[in-house]
Amino acid sequence: MSNSPRPDLFGVVAGFFLAAGLVCSAMVVTSAWLKVAESQNISVTGSARKAVESDLIIWRGSFATEDKTLLAAQRALKVDLEKLENFLRTNQVTNYLISPISIQELRSREKGQSEMAQDKIVGYRLTQSVEVRSADVQGITRLSRETTALVEQGVLFAGSEPSYIYTKAGEAKVEMLAEATKDARSRAEQIASQGGRKIHQLQSARMGVFQITPIHTIQTQTSWEGMNDVSSFEKIVTAVVSATFSMN
Repeated sequence: MSNSPRPDLFGVVAGFFLAAGLVCSAMVVTSAWLKVAESQNISVTGSARKAVESDLIIWRGSFATEDKTLLAAQRALKVDLEKLENFLRTNQVTNYLISPISIQELRSREKGQSEMAQDKIVGYRLTQSVEVRSADVQGITRLSRETTALVEQGVLFAGSEPSYIYTKAGEAKVEMLAEATKDARSRAEQIASQGGRKIHQLQSARMGVFQITPIHTIQTQTSWEGMNDVSSFEKIVTAVVSATFSMN
């Protein structure tokens, strides 16, 4: 006498959990729509993004001379300053600031007649800095890459990376927050319609993140105080708004 087939216990259990999972998912979705349908308000987050270009560049650099006497170091620094200013004028740059001279004594420890080590001044190092602020962003960017011309003239010049500034951030902030609020309303309307409701009016809005980041960089960090990138010419302005709307 042959045995009758027995159901696969594992298959039965798996089927049971699959069915239970589908039921739970349906209950969660249904619960969400019921909350929308029963609530008088809905809170959502909206955002807006805008591509901008920097309209101000700040570039800094410094140059230095060394000599055994302070007078000789000052004379050499004056010659280098003239070379720097000629370099700037040749490149149509007239709006720049030269810092006061910074003086550093160069010392060497030597043993005196008493066999005690003593500091002795062996020379002087003089340093000055230059700062250029300009709306000619592309022109000063090119200039910052051509400072080898100064080095070739014997000037110990070191330039820093330019800072790229978007000066209209305040104006953009107002515009972007309005766009982010519109986006929030659009999202609220989509959600409310699923519960058979309609958005009535804005009850409250709270500004979230407002930041300026490089356009070609994937931004993995945000700050509630806002980030303001100065490393790139092209930027993305992002605004976020948390809004609450009444429904009818």
